Amino acid sequence: MTKPITAYKALTFDCYGTLIDWEGGVWDALQPLLVQASESGAAELPGRSAVLAAFGEEESRLQAEKPDLLYPHLLAEVHRRMAQRWGMETRSELDSAFGQSIAAWPAFPDTAEALRVLKRHYKLVILSNVNRAGFAASNRKLGVAFDAIYTAEDIGSYKPDRRNFTYMLERLKRDHGLEPGDILHTAQSLFHDHVPASDFGLAKAWIDRQLLAKSGDWGATAVVAERPEVDFYFTTMGEMAAAVEAA
Repeated sequence: MTKPITAYKALTFDCYGTLIDWEGGVWDALQPLLVQASESGAAELPGRSAVLAAFGEEESRLQAEKPDLLYPHLLAEVHRRMAQRWGMETRSELDSAFGQSIAAWPAFPDTAEALRVLKRHYKLVILSNVNRAGFAASNRKLGVAFDAIYTAEDIGSYKPDRRNFTYMLERLKRDHGLEPGDILHTAQSLFHDHVPASDFGLAKAWIDRQLLAKSGDWGATAVVAERPEVDFYFTTMGEMAAAVEAA
């Protein structure tokens, strides 16, 4: 039986897609490539949905192939592969700029205020698929000090690899005395987060930013054949914070 939402001691967050507008940031950062293709006479350019789906495929494939590749370098290679997929010419400068674009990805409008509310009730923890410097740039937009931050750079692999959750759980127990039953994993991505979190028996709060439950739009995340059950469902962090305050 699901516990009350206020019964947990810690919220462990995916950042990108949940707190930071990952898809909006990716779409914006790809515009120089698309503009260049348009100016060179490309007959048809992919739309936002096609771009995000392609990004999700290439990113997930590369994260599995090269789990120790630093995230900005991984993004640069994703950019190169996407250009190749559509027959577009790219340059190392464009690839590198896309790789360094994390700092420009915006926070969702409700994120900072919601996190400040939640900080009054829980320890707040990040489990992210980026590098330390990339998250540090995003952290300045999030409005709180996190109690622990674990990145793919620290771990040497990318979610949904189970090593990432093992790493987080071991350190939360060692450093904060937290058991799995104390944790509510809070994330947008079913593929990166809720499926592996289910394997560890973690309680889960789905922040369905994409409105996937209604629209069927997977955006930049891989399709999950069987959706995991979640304990709490919200469409924004603001909704979650309001539910906690009302509990």
